[in-house]
Amino acid sequence: MKLSGDLQAFAARIGHDFSRPELLVRAVTHSSVSTATRGDNQRLEFLGDRVLGLVMAEALFARDMGASEGQLAPRYNALVRKETCADVARDIDLGAVLKLGRSEQLSGGRRKEALLGDAMEAVIAAVYRDAGFETARRMILRLWGNRIDKVDDDARDAKTALQEWAQARGLPPPAYVETGRDGPDHAPQFRIEARLQTGETVTAKAGSKRAAEQAAAKSLLDRLDS
Repeated sequence: MKLSGDLQAFAARIGHDFSRPELLVRAVTHSSVSTATRGDNQRLEFLGDRVLGLVMAEALFARDMGASEGQLAPRYNALVRKETCADVARDIDLGAVLKLGRSEQLSGGRRKEALLGDAMEAVIAAVYRDAGFETARRMILRLWGNRIDKVDDDARDAKTALQEWAQARGLPPPAYVETGRDGPDHAPQFRIEARLQTGETVTAKAGSKRAAEQAAAKSLLDRLDS
């Protein structure tokens, strides 16, 4: 099998020349376009998630030999979560080469955070299957770049931090309520309000409900800390 021009360019962007091109084709094939003879990337996504996890755990372990498990865990979570994978996917324009069904294309699938994050994990697995762990490790470290060095000492996501703030004060967990949705179907913007039982509320907007919840939680934490 020979890769199409756009996939050859993508392979160059991630710095890997595939000896088994079919692995890359599989990695960028979404379930919305799969058939009985054309598999999707879900199994590769499962494997890639584990490869990424080992690489990041090893990198963080070596980077700070004095860090406790309690310090390493939130840093690890920040580097492997779906939002970070999607961010890396955008850096290499992974969305442009995804093979999607018509409905996914029309609904803005090439920009969806969850879809991009899943595909990034599948690409990692494709490289791992094609050339082994060391090659996959080098690619991951190169693509994640200074994210590893800049990961916060306390890298808990904002929703977790806000929930811990509430629990420490004997309050129930924060509530997140969708208060509106703007924009076209292919590029929606969700408005989410974060609420505490004490009455504090903050509203934030983002391209996914999850991102809007995180943004609202962060804004509310910033207000509480001020």
